[in-house]
Amino acid sequence: MYKNIKVIAFDADDTLWVNEPYFRDVEHEFAKLLAIYETENKINQELFKKEMENLELYGYGVKGFVLSMIESAIELSNNMITASEIKKILNFGKEMLNKPIELLDGVEEVLKILSDDYTIILATKGDLLDQERKLEKSGLMKYFSHIEVLSDKKEKNYKRLIQFLKIHPSEFLMIGNSLKSDVLPLVNLNAEAIHVPYHTTWEHEKVSLNEENTNYKTVNSLKEILPYLI
Repeated sequence: MYKNIKVIAFDADDTLWVNEPYFRDVEHEFAKLLAIYETENKINQELFKKEMENLELYGYGVKGFVLSMIESAIELSNNMITASEIKKILNFGKEMLNKPIELLDGVEEVLKILSDDYTIILATKGDLLDQERKLEKSGLMKYFSHIEVLSDKKEKNYKRLIQFLKIHPSEFLMIGNSLKSDVLPLVNLNAEAIHVPYHTTWEHEKVSLNEENTNYKTVNSLKEILPYLI
């Protein structure tokens, strides 16, 4: 099935290392901070709506998340939020940016094996500075011949990447945890994709049943991709 593959691209967050649980933890702390104004459920709903409104302006990542928290806090508190409380929100973000990198099971073993036979690249989205910092801290930089931090992961973004690599879509394999971002756009381009689900998924990355497509493989861990590729 993958005999034509020349380039394997890996997603970063929640494919190579832990990421989404940090956002959920901060959401909980944010709700506790605003508990005198609203319920946790309402706060979470309003924060998510604000993140969606701001995606085109701020993009993905911790910095945009923090700005959305500040905006939500101002609105939910009816402008009563204090400078001290805003400082706490900023500190939530700084703590997230300084988190140690926790690699998922088998990541380095898989990259080491596959880098002998394929061109390995990183294709992720988020804040450029933050993703570069995480990659440097991860110790995985040596396995990647190219790093691509995309503003989004839609068909047009992948199409440009594949063109840049000067390969045919059938020679490109994407591996990641998100059906919406790492799998379905590639399937639609007639490229290959392998889904490696992670136990926590951001609401924005979830897909409805009518969006699903069966032209991809799902495995339980990165190690399970090796028999298909070596």
